[in-house]
Amino acid sequence: MRIELPTVEGRFLRRYKRFFVDVELANGEVVVAHCPNTGSLLGCLVEGARVILRDSQDMERKLRYVFQAIEIGGAWVNVDTSLPNRAVFEAVEAGKIPELVGYARVEREKKYGEASRIDLLLTGKKGELCYVEVKNTTLADGRTAMFPDSVTERGLKHLVELGNMVEQGHRAVQFFFVSRSDCRDFRPAAHIDPKYTAGLTRAAARGVELLAYSTRVAPDRLTLGKRLPITL
Repeated sequence: MRIELPTVEGRFLRRYKRFFVDVELANGEVVVAHCPNTGSLLGCLVEGARVILRDSQDMERKLRYVFQAIEIGGAWVNVDTSLPNRAVFEAVEAGKIPELVGYARVEREKKYGEASRIDLLLTGKKGELCYVEVKNTTLADGRTAMFPDSVTERGLKHLVELGNMVEQGHRAVQFFFVSRSDCRDFRPAAHIDPKYTAGLTRAAARGVELLAYSTRVAPDRLTLGKRLPITL
């Protein structure tokens, strides 16, 4: 997935009030950028780390720059939660995810369940449905990607909704978009949210399919990498 807007590089200084980050640009100027990630970003906010800011080029916007990625341990990590859904959508359309090929139509943000929206709804030629929920994953313990990085009641609700779709005769997939290329496997972060971990195990038992893919992150693109083994 290409990112069309220009980007600039700087150094991370701090995050505050959840949606704001201070970044020092190469010329020494300190700018306030919007942080499009409501999670804790545990392990991804290292003072002095290189960051990528996306320039909205909108001079009327309160915060011109968007915090897009940060370099941790030599690997770029995408922190923008608005990008993975589009990246997976484009990958499915291009037939680059073997587990999700063969569908005639792919739609985004479709209403389903109890006041929920599914990230991707795949429809087969005979009308069969596949519900795909995408979770941006930034946390890592060594080479193991983990989700979530903070307690997520919303994520737990999504697992229940996916299980309900399976019981109604449809296919459902929980897709963990690991926004970094330095991980070799995936497991839920039970030490952070044991309820989500238990919910993920229950969802898998109900027939929800679990997929995790790594991602090559660059300033101008996100490229889906390899499928990662999952341990529950």
